[in-house]
Amino acid sequence: MDKPLIGISVGDPAGIGPEITAKALALPEIYELCRPLAIAEPEMMREAIRFSKLNLKILPIASPKEGLYKLGTIDLLDLKNVAGKSIQHKTILAEYGRASFEYVRKVIELAMAKEIDATVTGPISKEAINLAGFHYSGHTEIYADLTKTKDYAMMLMHEHFRVIHVSTHVSLREACNRVKKDRVLRVIRLGDETVKRLGVQRPRIAVAGLNPHAGESGLFGREEIEEIEPAIKLAQKEGLQVEGPIPPDTIFSKMQGGQYDLVVVMYHDQGHIPTKLIGFQYDDKTKTWGSMSGVNITCGLPIVRVSVDHGTAFGKAGEGRANPESMIQAIKIATQLALNQ
Repeated sequence: MDKPLIGISVGDPAGIGPEITAKALALPEIYELCRPLAIAEPEMMREAIRFSKLNLKILPIASPKEGLYKLGTIDLLDLKNVAGKSIQHKTILAEYGRASFEYVRKVIELAMAKEIDATVTGPISKEAINLAGFHYSGHTEIYADLTKTKDYAMMLMHEHFRVIHVSTHVSLREACNRVKKDRVLRVIRLGDETVKRLGVQRPRIAVAGLNPHAGESGLFGREEIEEIEPAIKLAQKEGLQVEGPIPPDTIFSKMQGGQYDLVVVMYHDQGHIPTKLIGFQYDDKTKTWGSMSGVNITCGLPIVRVSVDHGTAFGKAGEGRANPESMIQAIKIATQLALNQ
């Protein structure tokens, strides 16, 4: 019972979250590392088990301390908010948006109360939660609001390929406006702290430029000179192993080659595109995703939060063919972070 207790909010009932959660919790390796607890509804998890052809049972419980945490049984915290109904897969509904938001809220409450050691989130539909009246642009913003965290950042990782973002869910125009010295410095610090908790004693950090060629000495923009370079110099004075700004078109190849442990990126797509290019592998012959790996870590929170690095995949929901790779990795990384808090 000394293994970390990991709370999993399974995501939108109509998406692949219940399926990938069930598939992950069918693996002995997960129970060797931690005590997983699903926050969901019994019926939605039973359906996922059925169409995924898994030999699993459901144990509805009222609190984490009631769980058995044994392979073959999914301990499930039953919120009873879509109970007794067959799930309409591939469908965006306000009811499902409300349910998925409540799963997230509950797992945060449990972590803040120290009833669980870390949280993992399955994919939600931003459209559905907004239809339900919860006006957030994603999980990261929900966590920041409910934990009252003002200074946070999103990190994506696929094995040793890691990026952390200065900004995420804002327009590209607004993202450029957010490239400020204090924010860049804070993200460098958050990245350094998180990578150390992942086992790298002295992270080698590279900072990407915002503009083509990292501004080309001011020819293509002055953000590198006026905001990014000063932040890097301050981080270096603090003893952090950081360099840049480096042109975005070469920096990721260098990290993939082993030169860096982390890249600080300036906006959402600058970090998401290379990470998903590496972690997501689509096979046109079989029309399937052979790999769906990579996780999302929210840095700077008072609790551990790791997420799958993909969406609800409504197109394949309810069919038993969703790839659980990212969920498996998310549970493992959350366990590691919980042990190194």
